[in-house]
Amino acid sequence: MQQFWQQFIDNLHHTSLLEYIAVFTGIASVWFSRKENIWVYPVGLVSTVIYIYLSFKYDLPGEASVNFYYTVMSIYGWILWAKKDTHNHNVFSIAFSKRKERIKQIAFFIFFFLAVYFSEIFLKDYFGNVIPWADAIATSTAFTGMWLMAKKKVESWYWWIATNTASIPLYFVKGLAFTSVYYLILLVMAFWGLAEWKHRANVKKEKFEFENA
Repeated sequence: MQQFWQQFIDNLHHTSLLEYIAVFTGIASVWFSRKENIWVYPVGLVSTVIYIYLSFKYDLPGEASVNFYYTVMSIYGWILWAKKDTHNHNVFSIAFSKRKERIKQIAFFIFFFLAVYFSEIFLKDYFGNVIPWADAIATSTAFTGMWLMAKKKVESWYWWIATNTASIPLYFVKGLAFTSVYYLILLVMAFWGLAEWKHRANVKKEKFEFENA
């Protein structure tokens, strides 16, 4: 434990201003997503763009691809969350995935896990410090979580929990201690977000059943 703490302090002293900005805007973004606030996307874009740069700098090509994907999906999600129907209500609302949707989500995860894993095996000569299996898990779960969040699916939080769990040790061994603590904070917030989205989805479901009884 003492060794862990000492490494954390040493790494913290070398944390760049960019990493601090990326961490704090990332935390703010997750806070907005938990509250179903559209500011999740513009604030999150600041964090993802910075992390694209940091990921390449620290030989994390999979995480760079994640953050590029986050950037694209943030724009996509921003558009979806901003959509209104003829009554000026949001087109998308928080809901549970159906069985067929869950099967698609697992297939989506497996596809990207294999794609990232074998890509990193191929790129190992260019990025000497890659950890293919760990990067592939963090990357593929993040891809799945971001896709589902844009659709406002409750299950997105399960994938965020997996992403954050995998990312904590991954970033720590790369010397990005502040970012590993950031993912620990996100892990706690993901459980919080899951509970809140479950509640909102259940309230909506009960209201629908009552109105159609």
